[in-house]
Amino acid sequence: MPDATDTDGLTVGQVSARLGVTVRALHHWDEIGLARPSLRTAAGYRLYTAGDLERLHRIVVYREIGLGLDRIRDVLDDSAADVPGALRAQRAQVAERIDRLQRLGAGLDRMIDAHERGLLLTAEQQAEIFGPRWDPDWPAQARRRYGDTAQWRQYAERSASRGPEEWQAVADAMTGFERALGEAMDAGAAPGSPEADQLVERHREVFASYFPLTRQMQVCLARMYEADPGFAAHYDGIRPGLAAWFRRIVDACARAHGIDPDTAAWE
Repeated sequence: MPDATDTDGLTVGQVSARLGVTVRALHHWDEIGLARPSLRTAAGYRLYTAGDLERLHRIVVYREIGLGLDRIRDVLDDSAADVPGALRAQRAQVAERIDRLQRLGAGLDRMIDAHERGLLLTAEQQAEIFGPRWDPDWPAQARRRYGDTAQWRQYAERSASRGPEEWQAVADAMTGFERALGEAMDAGAAPGSPEADQLVERHREVFASYFPLTRQMQVCLARMYEADPGFAAHYDGIRPGLAAWFRRIVDACARAHGIDPDTAAWE
């Protein structure tokens, strides 16, 4: 390496600042022989010439588009290298990454919407899936009331991955459960009986489509079904007194699992 005065080239620090490359990277490229400074000062400091800087600029460009260092070396040093072919292959990889990122962005948009809206369905879709008595403002009311809870976050994450068909399956499962609930009440199933306990377990399984439901949370939910005018009207519309009966079978099942319904709390 020829000697030079300090004015014949640029130092590592100067090149780092000019190209936006770390000094560590420049040292590494020097060590592996990818881009070595051509000059050295009398004091032993290495300097990059204009030609070195041009090579470094090309390395930076190729690295930014995703080429590995070995492939960059081939492109720069192999006269027989198919540079356009290498760039086309890299462009195809970039296009694939762009597609993945676009899909990721769309998924993030759905997740944000789900956290803010609850249901990613139009009012018409909601009415078609959940029935004419469904109020499309209910999800917004639920967010205002429960939006800062872990259960709302769990519900939103499930909602983000669902379209109309998935929500229809959830609605059908709940309708089937409520039908079975009314039939069991008509048949005289007693709280604490195997038939009643099976329905309590089925309710937890079906409700898990929204978020996981512990037994204590289920007690609280059944209490709300009976006390809330809207929920009570819904269940009593299926069978008169069904909301109160459902609470009784939930309480009986909870006691069988060592839970006092009177002190159960939302977890």
